Amino acid sequence: MKVIDCRKMACPAPVITVKKALEEHSELQVLLDNGAPRENVSRFARNRGYQLCEEQADSGSWIITITHDNESPKTTSANPDEHVMIISSCFLGNGPEELGKLLIKNLIHTLLETANQPARMLFLNSGVFLTTKGSDVLEALEKLEGMGVEILSCGLCLDFFDLKDKIGVGGTTNMLSIADNLLNAAQVVKL
Repeated sequence: MKVIDCRKMACPAPVITVKKALEEHSELQVLLDNGAPRENVSRFARNRGYQLCEEQADSGSWIITITHDNESPKTTSANPDEHVMIISSCFLGNGPEELGKLLIKNLIHTLLETANQPARMLFLNSGVFLTTKGSDVLEALEKLEGMGVEILSCGLCLDFFDLKDKIGVGGTTNMLSIADNLLNAAQVVKL
């Protein structure tokens, strides 16, 4: 079994390294840091049909064994019929910040009343503040998640703003997954 060490790698390097290794090996053992790297690699492998065995190596790292059955793993995690919303700021528009915060809050609350919600909402850059504890839209995002909307925040962005431990709704994602979603969605709405 091939062993790869992805500890101390910045996002999205762990996922890309695992993706490339899985193209050459049917079984991998991956050493990862806890938090976003572990979550991102695990989600990547599961979404492609791989089996996972996760064990904590020490307080800061994990060992993930990735295998697949006799069926070929899936090549993408995005459904070409889905709509994806990407939110890259904690406010909407280019006017006064106070107005922009009110607009993004109203938009997210209004999504609860629309007939068609996006399959997935991807939060990047300062948009990750909307998915963390203390956010004015946290309850609305939790309701959207309960309605089947997948809420994902960029792990690198959460780390950059020191918000990794403050995420209040959804999960973390990485740039490879974001790119897959954007390139394979039927429609992308960017805010």
